Formats: sequence, structure tokens, C-alpha cells
Amino acid sequence: MQITLFGYGTMGRLVEKIAEARGHRIAARIDGPEDPVPFEQTDVAIDFSSPEAAFGNISRCLEAGVPVISGTTGWLDRYDDACALCREHAGAFLYASNFSLGVNLFFALNAHLAQLMQQAPGYRAEIEETHHTRKLDAPSGTAITLAEGLIENSAYTAWTQQDPKEGELPVHSLRLGDTPGTHRVSYVSEVDRIDIIHTAHNREGFATGAVVAAEWILGKKGIFGMQDVLNLR
Repeated sequence: MQITLFGYGTMGRLVEKIAEARGHRIAARIDGPEDPVPFEQTDVAIDFSSPEAAFGNISRCLEAGVPVISGTTGWLDRYDDACALCREHAGAFLYASNFSLGVNLFFALNAHLAQLMQQAPGYRAEIEETHHTRKLDAPSGTAITLAEGLIENSAYTAWTQQDPKEGELPVHSLRLGDTPGTHRVSYVSEVDRIDIIHTAHNREGFATGAVVAAEWILGKKGIFGMQDVLNLR
């Protein structure tokens, strides 16, 4: 499989390492909007660029008929536009806020716990995420996915980074050192506290998941997520 990488920072280089170890070839490394893209030599594109560049990269791929995997966060105000473009061109598009197998299991656990907590009044929920200081967006895409999963399965109506009003779920972001990523969902009452936590030891799980998603999407048409890749729906 020939892969074009959009974004050649820490994650792009790690995806390259994992992809080559799995027997794939890197067709191109695109690190700017003016870089030429060899779509005719590309089986699938993987985007780990920047929030400002992601939608443009995804659009170029879909218009060229190339399946695209995106792990860039911070651009989701254009997600519906990307989905519409995918349908228009009968393409293949997969976005995930986090490609780690463990995190996607954590998403499922979070949703189930939120359902259980509906039977336990007196608890207030909150989410905290910690990442390295180079991470550009806050809260993380993973934290947003956790918040959305909790909201879908509870009486909360929205999430906020400000002082929460009635019905709002607080989400806190910390940026410390070189932390790969820690996410904590907490339920706190007057008498106790329940926490579920996912801690990444390194970024290899993210890169491996992205390459697995690229392998999976070949020959498919539609809009997907990691739940499809891992059969978690």
C-alpha cells in the first residue's frame, strides 16, 4: 500500500515508521498547502497536520478520489462539510479523535458508565485531560468525544470549559511537559468519587491505529470511525 502523509511532525514521522514496518511505502510527505501531491501514486492518505490545514487536506484527497484518514483535531467545525464532500464524490473518509485501541474501548466504557450513573443521583460528572505543551487545541479531541459520549447517555446537555451552569459538563485541560495524553472521567458525590482513567505511555498506539485504519478502509466507500474498524458499534 502506498501512503501519502499530510503533516510531517512527530505523529507523521511515527506513522511513517509504523507503516514501513508493516510493509507499506510512503509515496509523499506533504507539509504545506503548496506541496504537490502524487495522488496517482497514492492508495490512501493519512492526515496528522494542523487544525488550519486539515479540512483543505481532506478536501484535496476526496476530490482526487483518494481515501483519507484524519487524526487532526481542532477543525471539527468543518466536519459536516467534509462528510458532504465525501458523499458528493462517493469517497471514503475516516476521522477519529484518537486511534488507540485502548482509548476506543475507553469510549465504550465511558458511555456505559454514564448510563449506569443515571441510576445513582447525587453525583456530578467532570472530565480532565492532560497533554504535552505542544498540543495546539484544548480540550483535546479525545476529551470532546468523551464529553459527547457522556452527554448522549445522561441528563447533561452540553460541555463547557467555563464555570458550568445547570446541565453543563465541565471539561478541564492541562498542558504539561511531554505528556502523551491522560484522560480522566470523574463522578463526585458528597461521600465518594468514581474515576475511570486512560493514560497513554507513548504515541505508538495512535500511529499504529491510524495505519490499521488505512489498511481497513481500502476498497470501501463512506464515512467511518474507529468503531467501524474495531467492530465496536
